[in-house]
Amino acid sequence: MSFQGYLKTIKEKTGNGPAEFRTLAEQKGFTANGELKPDVKAGDIVNWLKNDFELGQGHAMAIYALLKGIKNEDSE
Repeated sequence: MSFQGYLKTIKEKTGNGPAEFRTLAEQKGFTANGELKPDVKAGDIVNWLKNDFELGQGHAMAIYALLKGIKNEDSE
């Protein structure tokens, strides 16, 4: 599945897109000033998204990549 495919499925399932997940991550204390805090690990994000949004591993890792800056909304 392409990164865009992941984002589309996540939006359909949760109603949240990249901007909303960035805001939610900030509210949860995972990010500061739009950047993932150094002590936040992929597992922290995956567990949050699995518990709060029932996302699977791959979809949660897509959001992690977005928050970490590995991918962005335009990535394929």
